[in-house]
Amino acid sequence: MQKKPPKSTDVVIIGAGPAGTSAATHLAKAGINVVILEKAQFPRPQVGESLIPHFWKFTDVLGVSEAIEAEGFIAKAGGISVWNGKTRQILFSDFGYTRAGLHVERDIFDHLLLKHSERSGAMVYQQINVQKVDFSQPNNLGVYFSDQENKKGIIRCAYVIDATGHRSLLARQFNTRHLINSKKNFLALWGYFKNSRYAGADYKSHTIDSIKKNRPVTFVMSYKEGWLWHIILRNTASVGLIIHPTHTKNFNKHQREIFFKQHCQSLPHLKDLLSNAHFIENSITHRPDYSYYSTQICAENYYSIGDAAAFIDPIFSHGVQNAFYNAALASLAIKESFKNPSKRQRYSQLCASRMQQYYNFSRALSLGDLGHNSLHQNLVRSLMKTMPALELELMLAAAHTTNRSENFKKLAMEAGIWKNFIAQSQGEQLTQPTQLNF
Repeated sequence: MQKKPPKSTDVVIIGAGPAGTSAATHLAKAGINVVILEKAQFPRPQVGESLIPHFWKFTDVLGVSEAIEAEGFIAKAGGISVWNGKTRQILFSDFGYTRAGLHVERDIFDHLLLKHSERSGAMVYQQINVQKVDFSQPNNLGVYFSDQENKKGIIRCAYVIDATGHRSLLARQFNTRHLINSKKNFLALWGYFKNSRYAGADYKSHTIDSIKKNRPVTFVMSYKEGWLWHIILRNTASVGLIIHPTHTKNFNKHQREIFFKQHCQSLPHLKDLLSNAHFIENSITHRPDYSYYSTQICAENYYSIGDAAAFIDPIFSHGVQNAFYNAALASLAIKESFKNPSKRQRYSQLCASRMQQYYNFSRALSLGDLGHNSLHQNLVRSLMKTMPALELELMLAAAHTTNRSENFKKLAMEAGIWKNFIAQSQGEQLTQPTQLNF
């Protein structure tokens, strides 16, 4: 039987996804007492299987890269998009990356990170549902929870990290969570298939037994109602439809599944990849309020990180990387706050500014959301001025494949770097249209 959480600790982290567990690892390695409270029992299903190579720099610092490599996840070469009928490809190697991106089963990947945080010294308690956090005593917060038997409890701490993902516990508690008000509002509908073919870097489709000889890519495609993804995994394929909410308005689960299957069987290229595949029953998942942001993500005694603070669009596979980035920032701010308590408000402000830079850049790049939804253009400008040229080139190429390069150009012009930025022509060259042979 699982032991009860302690009565008090230094930091409570709510949620055990990549954001929560990596923050816990950073803090525990610094000698800070950390408790993770997780609502689910791991391993648990999760979407977001595509990882771009940027994540390795974070797992190296965490000390978990070797365990990730040993797991044997599928290494991907890049991505292919079919957008408005034009087929383009991005290969990570063209941008100087020597380590591959990955297609991961998120239940296994997240569990691996959780076990690593526990080995690093974090105390982990699963099937613990946190209802609220009491901030009435700023230096002695109260985290109220119930266990799997619905027994109530409270744990006291100096700092709270909200890593509850889409649930956004603290943003909802403070009423600071807002849906994106945009023409590009979407919902996500996804499920899993067995025996699917996959898209290769050679523009052909292959069976899973060719995976070591023909490197896979993440496949995305636009169509009339939105866009889709196809991500090959070791035993299944993840397929998602991104659509406007009106297309499935008032649908129940059975109706959504029928809608999903019909689209998978009829959409070009996707139907070819799934020609010999069969749908895994009851694997369909639906996420409505798709893009959102919070106007208050950090304060002197709490930090909302990863998807708990905001979620924009999975088109660029930024989610897990953003979780690692936020966790590194928040844990650094908390470590410094323990050393200098009088400056903890300042540390939280600096952390919030850096995190909002990334969220604002992602929103502006994905949605073209300039001047709307409380987007702070000055944060975007300052971030782009400091980003490595190689990363900006990859961003531009990715934006070009999905017809969002105009968004990038506007951002670069705002930042004053466009005239000296030669990546546009490189991006065009690296993503020249070609033809698929599925």
